[in-house]
Amino acid sequence: MTENQSSAERAAVREIRESGRTSVLIIGGGINGISTFRDLALQGVDVVLVERGDFASGASSASSHMIHGGIRYLENGEFRLVRESVQERNGLLRIAPHYVKPLETTIPIYSTFSGILSAPLRFLTHRSGKPQERGAALIKIGLTLYDTFSRDGGTVPRHRFLGRRRSLRELPALDPDIKYTATYYDASMHDPERLALDVLLDGAAAHVGARALNYVEAVGRTDEGVLLRDRETGAEFAIAADVVVNASGPWTDHTNSALGTSTRFMGGTKGSHIVLDHPELLAATKGREIFFEHSDGRIVLIYPLKGRVLVGTTDIDADPSEPAVCTEEEVNYFFDLIHHVFPRIAVDRSQIVYRFAGIRPLPRHEDTAPGFVSRDYRVETDRSGAVPLVSLVGGKWTTFRALGESLSNAVLDLLGRTRTVSTAGRPIGGGRDFPRGDADRRAWIAAHLAGAGDRAEQLLIRYGTRAADVWAFIGDGDDAPLVGGDVSTRELAWMVREEHVVHLADVVLRRTSIAFTGAADADVLDELARALAPLLGWDEDRRESEIEQARTLLNDLHGLAIPDRTRH
Repeated sequence: MTENQSSAERAAVREIRESGRTSVLIIGGGINGISTFRDLALQGVDVVLVERGDFASGASSASSHMIHGGIRYLENGEFRLVRESVQERNGLLRIAPHYVKPLETTIPIYSTFSGILSAPLRFLTHRSGKPQERGAALIKIGLTLYDTFSRDGGTVPRHRFLGRRRSLRELPALDPDIKYTATYYDASMHDPERLALDVLLDGAAAHVGARALNYVEAVGRTDEGVLLRDRETGAEFAIAADVVVNASGPWTDHTNSALGTSTRFMGGTKGSHIVLDHPELLAATKGREIFFEHSDGRIVLIYPLKGRVLVGTTDIDADPSEPAVCTEEEVNYFFDLIHHVFPRIAVDRSQIVYRFAGIRPLPRHEDTAPGFVSRDYRVETDRSGAVPLVSLVGGKWTTFRALGESLSNAVLDLLGRTRTVSTAGRPIGGGRDFPRGDADRRAWIAAHLAGAGDRAEQLLIRYGTRAADVWAFIGDGDDAPLVGGDVSTRELAWMVREEHVVHLADVVLRRTSIAFTGAADADVLDELARALAPLLGWDEDRRESEIEQARTLLNDLHGLAIPDRTRH
């Protein structure tokens, strides 16, 4: 075992190196690569997925935490995508209810007819022109169309309009200059990284020939497959495959270049967000997302999540070879738009507990304005080599299940195989048998988490119904609380054994919400590193290195100011 990987991780790498072959190799462990991995595993296909970082640590970790139909896509004329997105949103509310929840969304509106004349031009040209706020008439048309796509057994209520007086009665902190509000429902995604992990674990459990490795990158092409590098040891090894799938999101062209193929598929844009610890702003939202178009034409959202307020997003052309960070200019922009909607609520930088940014995996868009770049996806197949190379272009969180099925179909065609199982309606991970109402929730906790006390709700929120297995594991050894009870020593052992934890940052950023909620500081990093050290075989130097790596990452990419520590 290397000093910073569990025996299970090392055994998986060793087994794949020794076998040297699989039917399908997927490069990229974001949600779309993971979804394709699960789908192929369910068909009984031998499939290996490799990710150069941690699973769901790239674009998939930088989303707005929404599962939505994309009402604005109607203006782009992307009716197929809106229909699919709404259907997938409704499906995820059923199959992943532990992480995907209905989200009441309100649009503040300042005019009646603004934008009604410019919208057809925007629709036809996909050029933004002079930004113009959408008025009530245009929003009413859009929401009426949106409702037609949402008819699915009453999964979410239809939209409603209110005038100024009733709007301010419901949301008294809103700008009193509004004329109307429109309210409709989409869905929030509370833990995107954990949802991705659930999909991955389902795939690995579905077929013995399905294996997934994090911290392994593709560095070159071989006659029969791909040359891989274990980033933890530096060791390189080749794996032969019948089909190679490039699902590396914004980095698709970079991956193809490493494989010796020149492509110009991608043209992503950066989206940034801030997370505020701001009780007054949290109360002002009344549990709703506030969603609107700013005067510059960019979409804005403000919504409560995990006792904090998430504010986003920007849409700026970006270079995927550079780290994506939320800049001070973007923070100023967010503060301006909060003031626009809630003019009596003051915000300042001391209330920011977390920042994050990512690059959307959008197709190259040349002169098309960023807001009008298609959020749809397509599959490109290169048969020029001995092994077909399939590249995914585009895609978004909401449609990951359908996308995985579509990409899997393309791979099955290349393999000469047929589909045997559909993922439609198939529960995901801890969403299986998830209790819906309060009474069912209490009964489930009594039956499966007896003795967990105050931790029961936390475990159910973090794992869904997988919490039963986690709690049984916790009870089978000595356990001690960490980070004020947010996690425990035995729970960390579970994450190492079952959830591919390799680094301290994996726990802080993706297996828990410690960083997102602002709980990550020097003492917390030290506490977690000391608990992980015996589980992962770290000596003191390695433990200190992990703390420093996590500290640097949190400071440089997530806007924190965790001080350096004196080694001891």
